[in-house]
Amino acid sequence: MPEDFFRYADQHTTPEPPLLARLNRETHVQTLMPRMLSGHAQGRLLSMLSHMIRPRRVLELGTFTGYAALCLAEGLADGGELHTIEFNPELESRIRRYVTEAGLAGRLHLHIGAAAGIVPTLAETWDLVFIDADKINNDTYYELVLPQVRTGGFVLIDNVLWGGKVVDSYPVKPSDKDTHAVRAFNDKVQADPRVENVFLPLRDGLLLVRKL
Repeated sequence: MPEDFFRYADQHTTPEPPLLARLNRETHVQTLMPRMLSGHAQGRLLSMLSHMIRPRRVLELGTFTGYAALCLAEGLADGGELHTIEFNPELESRIRRYVTEAGLAGRLHLHIGAAAGIVPTLAETWDLVFIDADKINNDTYYELVLPQVRTGGFVLIDNVLWGGKVVDSYPVKPSDKDTHAVRAFNDKVQADPRVENVFLPLRDGLLLVRKL
């Protein structure tokens, strides 16, 4: 869509809280790949979905600077907790600082390391999972977490448009492994009898999955 459509949508979406606005700004100024941030519109959607579900246990794969985790935590049920996994240890201090400022130090648990190794060690049943890690491993993460998601629980997967490269009409036929992996994953979920799904073309694409 034209850029002014997105601006109009942002202007008619509840503003991000001041703490998240500061994290948004800091991420864009101090990190090399700020586009990895969920940002205003997607962040408010994550918060809205979390408020609708009222999860007791949330899992996030791919914390980055913590923006999405803080959004998802806004809808936690009383006594609810969120576990988030980040591979890059250089991001840990910033994540923990913002978690503390948000008053979530006792409810938001950060794990540093490879998600494929950490997920099996978490003895939880998840109400909501957000997969936003390395895209080539989407299928691996999906198969790891789905058995741990309760019946009727939700899995959200980010960047499923992958810059539009997954669409047949993309101007240049992509040959990179990530694009092929994202396309194959999207097709797999569409045919998966264990779930129902809705593909939202928000930002870089967000796939909403409900476990049957």
